[in-house]
Amino acid sequence: MAVIVSLHDVVTEMDLFSDEHTAYINRRTGELMTVTHEELALAEDPEAAEDAPQWQQELLPKVREVRESEDFLPLPSKFEIHEWAIMERFARSVSDPTAGDELLDALHGRRAFRRFKDTLQRLELTEEWYRYREAALEEIAVEFLEANGIGYRRESKQQ
Repeated sequence: MAVIVSLHDVVTEMDLFSDEHTAYINRRTGELMTVTHEELALAEDPEAAEDAPQWQQELLPKVREVRESEDFLPLPSKFEIHEWAIMERFARSVSDPTAGDELLDALHGRRAFRRFKDTLQRLELTEEWYRYREAALEEIAVEFLEANGIGYRRESKQQ
């Protein structure tokens, strides 16, 4: 029987992206595992691993499994998600053209992410943005899961 994973859980892992770690999914079991780059380095260097704290040493067999198994696939990274493009699409989708233009303007130059979020708050579009962003992440997750033959279920939205 094929594995079925929670789309919500996959999106949650993708939403925690950073330069410090990578999230993986086991295509056979559906297990999600987040591994830091430090843990990957320790898994490759037994001498350095000996000096790691006990809790980290206990993780290393699983980290090695993630690294060595073809069953573990990295989830889409922040580069594949491209949040700036999602923000731009959102700005273009806003029904009020003036508000959309303000959001597009906020996306250019230094501190674009901060200016975008400040503009969202000022325009009272923050909730709408988060719904749009979640739908975009879900779409990316669905494409990834389907491309890799991993079944998923959508959870009903809590009111």
